[in-house]
Amino acid sequence: MPGYRNTADLPQMIPVFPLDGALLLPGGDLPLQIFEPRYLNMVDDVMAGDRVIGMIQCRPGGDRTRPLLSDVGCLGRITSYAETSDGRYLITLTGICRFEAGEELALRSPYRQIRARYDRFAGDLGDDEATQAPAASRDRFAKALKRYLNHRELDIDWDTASSAPLEALVNSLAMGLPFDPAEKQALLEACDLSARFETLATLLEIDAMEDGDDEGHSLQ
Repeated sequence: MPGYRNTADLPQMIPVFPLDGALLLPGGDLPLQIFEPRYLNMVDDVMAGDRVIGMIQCRPGGDRTRPLLSDVGCLGRITSYAETSDGRYLITLTGICRFEAGEELALRSPYRQIRARYDRFAGDLGDDEATQAPAASRDRFAKALKRYLNHRELDIDWDTASSAPLEALVNSLAMGLPFDPAEKQALLEACDLSARFETLATLLEIDAMEDGDDEGHSLQ
């Protein structure tokens, strides 16, 4: 994303939006509907500044109104913004870089803010699109995906999936498929695209317990 060439360019103190089941990955787009007053306040504040928000899930423990935050989240920038007639905000966050959640800041804002550490994920600011999986792995992936979709009674555009760059395909499926929060977190924390590809393939195989007809679809 323009303006973010290395981790030193990223803000060190960021507001966070804890939302289980919502996965944002670098380069991905996450549409959100904002209606809680504290998060409307957060969006107002970031729109007046650098437009960035940290998406993060929660982990067990803590107070119901202030749960413990996961160790890793993803910084996103608001790239689309609209306001509805009833006062909701419709925004799109585009992922920039993952972060480790450091200390929480003792501020009086209604939303939570943390100190973010990006060094572990400096590679997110590079270009992984050239990464390719071996043909055998892509064939295994296509079969697992078809069984998963059949089992869940879902469908995708196979022509688009077959021609998509590996990074775009893996990230869009990781963000869009209905995995549980722990599985989403595993996909987020996979060290690189190759590891995320393998994690996603494994999750598809575990979930799809019923065999299906594997003919007719491949990801070349």
